[in-house]
Amino acid sequence: MNNLSRLQQGIQRGEFLITAEVMPPKGSNPQHLLQMARLLQPWVHGINVTDGSRAVLRMSSLAAAALLQQHHLEPIYQLACRDRNRIALQADLLGAAALGIRNVLALTGDPVEAGDHPQAKAVYDYESVRLLQTIQKLNQGLDSENQPLPDGSTCLFPGAAVDPQCGSWSGLQRRFERKLQAGAQFFQSQMITDFDRLEKFMTHIAKGCGRPILAGIFLLKSAKNARYINKYVPGVHIPESIIQRLERAEHPLEEGITIASEQVRWAQQLCQGVHLMAVKREDLIPEILKRAGLLPTNPPLYTPPAPVGPTGHEAIPARETL
Repeated sequence: MNNLSRLQQGIQRGEFLITAEVMPPKGSNPQHLLQMARLLQPWVHGINVTDGSRAVLRMSSLAAAALLQQHHLEPIYQLACRDRNRIALQADLLGAAALGIRNVLALTGDPVEAGDHPQAKAVYDYESVRLLQTIQKLNQGLDSENQPLPDGSTCLFPGAAVDPQCGSWSGLQRRFERKLQAGAQFFQSQMITDFDRLEKFMTHIAKGCGRPILAGIFLLKSAKNARYINKYVPGVHIPESIIQRLERAEHPLEEGITIASEQVRWAQQLCQGVHLMAVKREDLIPEILKRAGLLPTNPPLYTPPAPVGPTGHEAIPARETL
């Protein structure tokens, strides 16, 4: 329990950080999750395990992160406040610590109405800032009521989400500063489509904060996929120029890989890392990184699996409420 996580080590060494997202299965078979995680592990500092993103029922993110941990894969355990009160949140955090999971991304969670159980009751006892404060207390050996933990402090490494494209600049700054004060050690952004806005955020808000910012890069698979995201994902506007590139391309998926690799290179000039999202095509993330000129950061310990075929469904990114 004394060893730093790979993500912590990368931050300490000042490396350009790379994380990627996988979704737990909508079922109890973890094989595809593990297959994708093994494929990504040589390239990334951590693998984000989503927690009911878009309020869609999937396997527990804690269980999925534990499975990755058991297979010597580095998880970033996402924990959303939507479905749990403060007792359950702390119970899961203590469980994560017991399992040796270090990295935790604190989220408020998408609204229930967006998902596949719209009649479910949301909890929202806490939101992400209060959750970060609670992690800070657990790391000091206290629960949220300032009662000592009999077994001593945890060693969790908390991160938070940020949206540089937020419509309210003052609101963005206030929320970012509150998360810093609450102990966030790294930030992963929502999907970035406006890199001028990202540069402004890095220059005017994040400059000097001493915490790495990872730009969210999403693999667009077609013009239809991009238009769908523009229509249904709040706060995201994919420029028409990118949609036209996808529409004109003979092979739209190949063009999407090229666009994502260009965005990774832009991010290298602006911030300290990237967070890659390729819903249902996580197998393509290594190719995106190769085209961006990046090399694996871990030697592979396995034979890569065959690429997963298309699903036939348009993919949209998770839009976790900050």
